[in-house]
Amino acid sequence: MARRIIVNAGLAETRVAVLESGLLTELAIERRRRPSIVGNVYKGVVTNVLPGMQAAFVNIGLAKDAFLYAGDVTANVGEYERMMLAEEEADIELEEAPERERREIVPIDDLLRKGQEVLVQVSKESLGTKGARVTSFISLPGRYLVFMPQVSHIGVSRRIKDERERDRLRRLVKAMRPAQGGVIIRTAAEEKGEEEFAQDLEFLGRHWAQIQARFAQAPAPSLIHEEVDLVFRVVRDLFTPEVEEILIDAEEEYRKGLEYARALVPALAHRVRLYEGREPIFEATGVEKELEKALRRKVWLKSGGYLVIDQTEALVSIDVNTGKYVGKRDFEETILKINLEAVNEIVRQIRLRDLGVIIIIDFIDMDREDHRQQVSRALRKAMVQDKSRTNILEISELGLVEMTRKRVRQDLRALLSQPCPVCRGTGVVRSEATIAAEIFRKIQAAARDVGGQEILLRVNPEMATYLQEQEPEALERLQREIQRKVTLQAAPGLHKEEYEIISR
Repeated sequence: MARRIIVNAGLAETRVAVLESGLLTELAIERRRRPSIVGNVYKGVVTNVLPGMQAAFVNIGLAKDAFLYAGDVTANVGEYERMMLAEEEADIELEEAPERERREIVPIDDLLRKGQEVLVQVSKESLGTKGARVTSFISLPGRYLVFMPQVSHIGVSRRIKDERERDRLRRLVKAMRPAQGGVIIRTAAEEKGEEEFAQDLEFLGRHWAQIQARFAQAPAPSLIHEEVDLVFRVVRDLFTPEVEEILIDAEEEYRKGLEYARALVPALAHRVRLYEGREPIFEATGVEKELEKALRRKVWLKSGGYLVIDQTEALVSIDVNTGKYVGKRDFEETILKINLEAVNEIVRQIRLRDLGVIIIIDFIDMDREDHRQQVSRALRKAMVQDKSRTNILEISELGLVEMTRKRVRQDLRALLSQPCPVCRGTGVVRSEATIAAEIFRKIQAAARDVGGQEILLRVNPEMATYLQEQEPEALERLQREIQRKVTLQAAPGLHKEEYEIISR
């Protein structure tokens, strides 16, 4: 699949878009004032231990204490491997793992105490009201390998399909790895040899020694290691032979990207190019329009069907609808065609919006079992392109699919928008009739509690028009009941649900 990477290096933020066959599938944004902390290593202080939750809070110097689970302190190797490398699903080969790696998770209060200093790495950004999630298992990614100092196993990315190549890589790295520590072989390592791996291991070994030395000297809490900038991560993690070009629109970032490519992937360095067009790069490549669409609730399909995507903090529902598409003859075939078309767009939207953690997909009901299986297989096949760890259940008779997807950073909507100050994020506002009824009740209560000859009611201009045109009789009855004049005043500075009642 042909891929392009577009980099827009602005004054306030750097944006990276990944296009596959011309379609936007992934977006990463790093703001200069608030860079991502995933991958950062800190010397922290335990502030509270919660035996009932098998977790602890750790002060790492951020506004909110980080969250550390017991499974991220003891040697839960399987979970650790999945946590520390979101973009690489790996098969693991355990080799004479020490006793501490095989035991059950120890109670959190036997491992940590309040005031204890710990070395932790951020595995998940602060999302919503929750603080960052951290792990005491450190992982240091290189171009081809990921070094894990505290465990002793070798993993190979599942994206490397050839079994002979997997065996070759495992044997080669097994002979080279340090006496202490485990390694995951990344997808980019396919067909690479001893020289590339030796360079990675040497660099990562020095890096780990530096982290240990800083931990011994630094006060707590403090930052021990900061993850590299976004352009470097793009070259390190995404620049594969399938990428036709990395197009960068700023001279300085272009030079940095070219330098990184020459150091990490010299054979592909010529594909790093400087964009010199007059039109903004995201507009010239169509990315800006796709981003605007990615914030919409409704997503249209080419056939005339559409998706409706609703998000809460931890659950996402995706509803597939026939829309304008009516098919030709067979109703079941019409439904199957829309559901199959929806699969690819659903997966694209999940990746682009970075949706999770629980996702419910409501396909159009299919009576035939073979059609349900066909849609289910298509969904699983399409999700292979997603780097995040997912678990997809079988499609039900009602056409529902339940799945989980790991998310380590804010989703696109949270990153690009904020809750509406009028509806407060609900997506709806109260009707004019409801607001009017509330105003009348409040005026009745105010008239009993305060004196004066007149009530001044200041409302949004739309509400003023509604009260004058739709509720004149109610206003007259109100004035007779409270025996005071009610003066209506339009106040453009108030939003629709706001109003002021002033007695004078």
